[in-house]
Amino acid sequence: MTLHRPAGMFDRDYEWAELGRFATDERPGVTLGVVSGRRRQGKTFLLSALCQTTGGFYFAADEATDGESLRRIGSVLAAHIDSPAPLVFESWHAVFDALLALGKDRPLPVVIDEFPYLARANPSLPSIIQNALAPLRAERESSRTRLLLCGSALSFMGGLLGGNAPLRGRAGLELVVPTLDHQLAAEFWNIQDPVTALKVNAIVGGTPAYRREFARDDTPAGPADFDGWVTRTVLSPASPLFREARYLLADEPDLKDMGLYHSVLGAIASGNANRGGIASYLGRKSGDLAHPLNVLQDCGLITKEPDAFKDNRATYRINEPLIAFYHAVMRPIWSDLEHTRDAARLWQRSQRRFIGNILGPHFEHVCRQWSRHLAPGDFFGDYPHRVESGTVNDPANKTSHALDIVVFALDDDNRQPLLAIGEAKWGEIMGLAHLKRLERIRGLLIAQGRHGAEHARCACFGAAGFTDELRARAADDPRILLIEAADLYR
Repeated sequence: MTLHRPAGMFDRDYEWAELGRFATDERPGVTLGVVSGRRRQGKTFLLSALCQTTGGFYFAADEATDGESLRRIGSVLAAHIDSPAPLVFESWHAVFDALLALGKDRPLPVVIDEFPYLARANPSLPSIIQNALAPLRAERESSRTRLLLCGSALSFMGGLLGGNAPLRGRAGLELVVPTLDHQLAAEFWNIQDPVTALKVNAIVGGTPAYRREFARDDTPAGPADFDGWVTRTVLSPASPLFREARYLLADEPDLKDMGLYHSVLGAIASGNANRGGIASYLGRKSGDLAHPLNVLQDCGLITKEPDAFKDNRATYRINEPLIAFYHAVMRPIWSDLEHTRDAARLWQRSQRRFIGNILGPHFEHVCRQWSRHLAPGDFFGDYPHRVESGTVNDPANKTSHALDIVVFALDDDNRQPLLAIGEAKWGEIMGLAHLKRLERIRGLLIAQGRHGAEHARCACFGAAGFTDELRARAADDPRILLIEAADLYR
């Protein structure tokens, strides 16, 4: 059964279709679904619309005691079934039996949003749900309730179905609602200029709520309005975006020593991408950072990215652009931002940090994402299987060379031939010197015997464009690829 698309929904066709198939499944028996994703991605909108469309039950949990939550869900359920008085539940066992009873006559979605809040107050809830969904239990077999648990605490939601968790193997749907990619984000923000779109994406990423609820549909009118947009929406203390990065961290229940985690994120945002650099920035031993780095990864706040050529080397990247922007640009001048009447002056003083620590790394990341998921199928000569950054040793010169983009394929023998190596430059016009560097690195990879290196293409990603000489060389050599900012949006 195909459900009517909600008014005002942007993209999310796949997620809506999967929720619709799950919620209207006619087969007998209760089924469980888990919906997760970072905050402000539209999970609540999707699930509320699902319940409104199907007549399902929706309950949004609060941070509250277990007893208060029992009273609240009793009141909300009573309103749903038009009971003249609130329902009184002594335990969650009784609550879930009542929720299963809602689906006795037909498939019915039952949504519990912000489920981690309930489980924090009552850690036995997953086990209680496991018992409610026990095989051959009459309440389960006679119902077609489609129970959906939703939450934004990624470490908790990720563990809900994993390992030896009580609900492992019980779910018929595990849906992650992602952020919008840079192409969809530009369309959502209605930004036509690709360079402006990349700048906005480097600050607010692809989080839908940041345009509609937080910026109140204030978008840059054009390239000349970008600086004004930043000062009135992100750097203005009256804007919800001003403190959003701090709130995102405060919302994570696993972050206990908040000062330590802010410092780790500040180190990464300042360009210290490996563990040694982070440790030096914090004045700690590298081994002391294993726990905070693992916690930040489990929360989905950072990603550990392997080196394409060195198994023992990895770098860390902040997943949420607004958190990176806060730590690189706003946190160093936080007191000034809170008290200034001229944010434009502070913003101009921050340009070096914005370009070097935000725009440059974000552009490299977007280029890797485009190469892996959005480039035309034959652009690199074969389908990209893996795209990473990498470091290539140069023994003759006793140095090493960094590559922003390394593209691998996957052949029928499960080998991963090298398709392309690339460099991404944000504010620099790329010329023959950049190409010569890539060709030298390709020669090093050929000398190392890297599979596919002799046919690998050299890709120049230039947000500021290319010299005429480089364009002429690329026109005569199909192994030279030039990708401008506009190409990333085609």
